Amino acid sequence: MTTITKDKVVRMHYTLTNDAGEQLDSSQGGEPLAYLHGAKNIIAGLEAELEGKEQGAALKVTVQPGQAYGEYQDQLKQEVEKSKFGEDFDLKEGEKFQAQTEQGPIIGAVIEIKDDTVIVDFNHDLAGVTLHFDVEIMEVRDASDEEIEHGHVHGPGGHQH
Repeated sequence: MTTITKDKVVRMHYTLTNDAGEQLDSSQGGEPLAYLHGAKNIIAGLEAELEGKEQGAALKVTVQPGQAYGEYQDQLKQEVEKSKFGEDFDLKEGEKFQAQTEQGPIIGAVIEIKDDTVIVDFNHDLAGVTLHFDVEIMEVRDASDEEIEHGHVHGPGGHQH
């Protein structure tokens, strides 16, 4: 059996739940998720737990926020002038948008709309959430030179060029 190590392509089925047991995401009923191990294609805590596992393995993994999408940061919730959104943006609570920052693009969400301002949140939806994965390793193979060079998997369940 091939073991999961750096530069291996891993195809896995997973179900993701939170502490309350609510399902947040799942690959069941579709294509397995494919990723290039060691290329930071998946959250650090899950990738670390999969290291050394083999095809056919089934495991449950709990990932704390610091090894997933980070802790919730209050300072990432901000009040912004409505005018910053421009006239073309249709403001709705819950609406996602992309903002340009000095560090590059960031995704935000509209939390509340006031008279002249908008409360936005730039935390990831899963920031501060402990994640529980139920994983089944379907396939482990060597990555192609092109996949290693590009830093991601090509083909089913991976990136399509």
